[in-house]
Amino acid sequence: MMGKTEDEGEINYERKGAVYKDLVTFLKEKSAKFSENMSKQEFAFSEEQQKEKDQPNEEPKKEEAITFRKAVTGSDRSTQEKNQINFGKTRMTKRLEPSLNWKATVDSKERRSLVRDSQEEKHIGRLEKARPSVSPGRAQIVRKSAEKIEEIISESSSESEEDEEPPDHRQEANADLPSEYWQIQKLVKYLKGGNQTATVIALCSMKDFNLAHETCQLAIRDVGGLEVLINLLDTDEVKCKIGSLKILKEISHNPQIRRNIVDLGGLPIMVKILDSPYKTLKCLAAETIANVAKFRRARRAVRSHGGITKLVALLDCGQNSTEPAQSSLYETRDMEVARCGALALWSCSKSYANKEAIRKAGGIPLLARLLKTSHENVLIPVVGTLQECASEESYRAAIKAERIIENLVKNLNSENEQLQEHCAMAIYQCAEDEETRDLVRLHGGLKPLASLLNNTDNKERLAAVTGAIWKCSISKENVTKFREYKAIETLVGLLTDQPEEVLVNVVGALGECCQEYENRVIVRKCGGIQPLVSLLVGINQALLVNVTKAVGACALEPESMTIIDRLDGVRLLWSLLKNPHPDVKASAAWALCPCIQNAKDAGEMVRSFVGGLELVVNLLKSDNKEVLASVCAAITNIAKDQENLAVITDHGVVPLLSKLANTNSDKLRHHLAEAISHCCMWGRNRVAFGEHNAVAPLVRYLKSNDTNVHRATAQALYQLSEDADNCITMHENGAVKLLLDMVGSPDQELQEAAAGCISNIRRLALATEKARYT
Repeated sequence: MMGKTEDEGEINYERKGAVYKDLVTFLKEKSAKFSENMSKQEFAFSEEQQKEKDQPNEEPKKEEAITFRKAVTGSDRSTQEKNQINFGKTRMTKRLEPSLNWKATVDSKERRSLVRDSQEEKHIGRLEKARPSVSPGRAQIVRKSAEKIEEIISESSSESEEDEEPPDHRQEANADLPSEYWQIQKLVKYLKGGNQTATVIALCSMKDFNLAHETCQLAIRDVGGLEVLINLLDTDEVKCKIGSLKILKEISHNPQIRRNIVDLGGLPIMVKILDSPYKTLKCLAAETIANVAKFRRARRAVRSHGGITKLVALLDCGQNSTEPAQSSLYETRDMEVARCGALALWSCSKSYANKEAIRKAGGIPLLARLLKTSHENVLIPVVGTLQECASEESYRAAIKAERIIENLVKNLNSENEQLQEHCAMAIYQCAEDEETRDLVRLHGGLKPLASLLNNTDNKERLAAVTGAIWKCSISKENVTKFREYKAIETLVGLLTDQPEEVLVNVVGALGECCQEYENRVIVRKCGGIQPLVSLLVGINQALLVNVTKAVGACALEPESMTIIDRLDGVRLLWSLLKNPHPDVKASAAWALCPCIQNAKDAGEMVRSFVGGLELVVNLLKSDNKEVLASVCAAITNIAKDQENLAVITDHGVVPLLSKLANTNSDKLRHHLAEAISHCCMWGRNRVAFGEHNAVAPLVRYLKSNDTNVHRATAQALYQLSEDADNCITMHENGAVKLLLDMVGSPDQELQEAAAGCISNIRRLALATEKARYT
């Protein structure tokens, strides 16, 4: 060795010999077979040691390594020369096996697994870092670097944190730990102090442990093994990288381990490995990134170091390969690279910023192309990525443009339950759009969705399928098909003994289907009213929103309304007006409208709810426009009964309605005008609306483009025009000209209301003129 004295070389050699001796002792303790092999080599080993002492300058390292490898394998010299690990020049011809078994009972096939991996790649050159070790200050420096990146880069607030900071289960010093814990810690020490051969053997031995067990994972971390494994990724030795990534891939399923990997700066190194010409390394790096990127900070780190673009590039299988394209093996390996890339993108796509990065990197066309493959293990992460991204409108438009819906529907017929689940979930996300719902029907996707309802064992798939059916049911044409496929009866059967995520979708689908009379009859005849009403006592907000809509839709049928009333469903709906969530309040108020309309004695029923009318009036103070519109619609129905109208008038309904008049929401305008129209029927409410300045804003409603707003406003103005002062206000605000245009409307109700209002204004004008000249 250049620059070292003979004494220094001997000291260094003795230290390495001690490391080998410790490793041999450890392996002998672990395996009887290894101990037997060592016994056979004991004489040769002793002779070799004596020879090295007598002749220290005759390549002791090389001879010791050969003797050590003979002891490990128990093979003759010719076999050893054939199978030994060459750190200098290697070529790879086959893919890395999932497991490297370096147990003492190693058979010839297992011993050659790492060699086959090393022969798979092209010439890799000489190892620059011959002794991978942990730099004393590396962990601290890398951690500071990661923290700096985190401070600089901001993340979208819309992204959820899947993995909250888990508790750090450090092993107690005196706890009863299994022997594997201490064995792994010994192996980590060999990783720190051994040369290339010892490092690879230690990695392989470590891989043989059950790394899915938390004890083994924490054993690696507690003794500083994570730093060593990450440092190994920085070497130029492919076998060291492969062994390290295989271990990191397994242990990174642990939430605390994956956070430690990010803190130690492991992700930037893995992202860099994605540029490697070796497919095995790309696959392992991408799979490890997929495991680590389960929380926000990790996903941000992947994006900030250019990982999204590199992962998208992995989807373009078959490009920039260092190996010749031949036979199906080449295609299979390309698909494996694409699969691993899709897995990593699936994890990263939970971030809004990463979704945008995937789209800008050209990921959608590549994902669309991969959807045409027959490899189910590739299809699952591809569809999973699309499922996550489809929550964004820009993606849904691109999915339609790339004709992805057709392939999603096709894969619903797969035998793979996980693939069916993700395809259904992707359809659920995309079916917010009417055109997509039509495409699902045109490509024959409704029938397989309906048939999958019969398989209730897999709850995750059932939730996805019912969600897709719910969104597709928004289109009436699809509802007709579902009725043809007997899906409505099946949905009613799923109203009991199902998890909440399934119930939310089932009830949502029934709420859409029950907009049609035929389906309401089916639900009633199948006994669906009672389980629907029973769900009104739940606390899940999404479920309450959907079940109130479904009950309200069923209440449109008088026979169903009778059942709802008998089951005390109206009282339960009224109680939901107190719910703190505005969506639940609004949905409950909308559901009360048909209940009041179709109740046999609606006035008495409403009055029977103590404090119910005051509660409704007070909801007019809400800031939520949907709540206001729904409450106005409920007041319209309540005010049809004179006694109830008198009560809500006493509770101050007129000034509260007048206060809402200056609104730009056509939906609120429609129902507000209707409520004002009906409230004019009591006492001096017409005058009161004028005194509270509600007339002039109503005239402006006539300029809306919504016919429903025109009709309701004309009816309200007609009622208000019974008061002379209101007629003057209407005339001053140009109501006559606007109403004249509406007299010729094809809507008969609008015609009559507009004509009646003009008539009242004209009658007042004639009376005024007559009074002036008499």
